[in-house]
Amino acid sequence: MSYEIIKALHIISVIAWMAGLLYLPRLFVYHADTPLGSVQAETFKVMERRLLKAIMTPAMITSFIFGIWMLVLAPTLLTEIWMIIKIVCVFGLAGCHGLFSRMRRDLENDKLPYSSKVYRIWNEAPTLLMIIIVVMAVVKPDFT
Repeated sequence: MSYEIIKALHIISVIAWMAGLLYLPRLFVYHADTPLGSVQAETFKVMERRLLKAIMTPAMITSFIFGIWMLVLAPTLLTEIWMIIKIVCVFGLAGCHGLFSRMRRDLENDKLPYSSKVYRIWNEAPTLLMIIIVVMAVVKPDFT
């Protein structure tokens, strides 16, 4: 497979993953504002579980597979500071993914450890990391 095809598959995977990372905490905001055991709360549980398990996690895995594949094909990228910054931010996104997974489990078990305001704040973390990642990947700043 050519590098460009792998890159396209990587971008598609990242878009799907980011869509989930941006939407799931928004669902948490609404879920936190609904009464425990209500029909709405149960609907949010289904939506959150399906989003995480059917879209986000497979998209994260394929993002990593195609990203690593590109690095195997172009290992000199690992000598670039912008790429290191990008990779650190990607691990930050994976951390958000893990945290959101735990938050989802808590909500599914009718534990409300956070207010809707906290979920709103967490909703912004993936956006900030995404901005850094895109700037690094597109601008490729020279830090020398």
